Amino acid sequence: MIINNETAIRAVVSAAVEAYASGFSDRHLSEVDDPEGTLNMKIHNVFIAALGDDIQYYSALARSLDSSLGNMIEKMAIKIASLHYDVSQHVEGEIYQEQTEFIADLLEAYKRHAQKPSQQDYADIIGRHSIHSPIHRRHESDYYLVDRETGTHYLIELKIGGDLDNKKARSEKEALLEQYCILANSLEAGTPIKICFATAYNRYGEGKPWRQSRVLQFFAENELLISSAFWNMVCKSSHGYEIVLDEYRKNAHLITDALACIKQAYLHEEA
Repeated sequence: MIINNETAIRAVVSAAVEAYASGFSDRHLSEVDDPEGTLNMKIHNVFIAALGDDIQYYSALARSLDSSLGNMIEKMAIKIASLHYDVSQHVEGEIYQEQTEFIADLLEAYKRHAQKPSQQDYADIIGRHSIHSPIHRRHESDYYLVDRETGTHYLIELKIGGDLDNKKARSEKEALLEQYCILANSLEAGTPIKICFATAYNRYGEGKPWRQSRVLQFFAENELLISSAFWNMVCKSSHGYEIVLDEYRKNAHLITDALACIKQAYLHEEA
């Protein structure tokens, strides 16, 4: 039986939200009387506590929710991508010293604003070999996707909200460029490989320009997959973002219901 792409995407989203809501609720309800539980260990800030029980509770819960929800979204995106891509989360192989030196020089130029990032900057990096033995390296990757239809290889660094400080921006681009070299050295010549920096939502508002300078200092505009561009890509649909968001909203009540139960248990109030 052939399953419609939208139906499959919606099934992944609804299942992910349901599992998350259940797990989040079970976890925190089981820790109510545990002084070392996730929320109980976050309530000892005396400056927050002085603002009242409600603020103390919501402050602790918000931190736990933000972190765990981000992890759920990342895993959900991987499952959606698996519908159309071969998915891996590591790259391993050989890289040459000349290539790592080239990468270091390129990143230094970006750092000093002597050069604006472009995909053409590393187009000829595959030719930088030497008589010396290559170095074997393994990189953990957020998403290494291979399009089953086109054969294009995608190396994607996903930051849920896109927050990336200066040190991370450089190190993330360095890791992606090394992964690019490893793939280019091992795949058939001419195999398309793309480096992408992605976010699950646009922190500036959907449809608005992406302005984070630390990202733009090291990544070219056409290396960005911001919000809808990311979801459309992993869904292989021009309406991927709308489908994911619509199905998430339909199931979001499961999370709010879980939060109400947790609040009742911790604050001893009616849900």
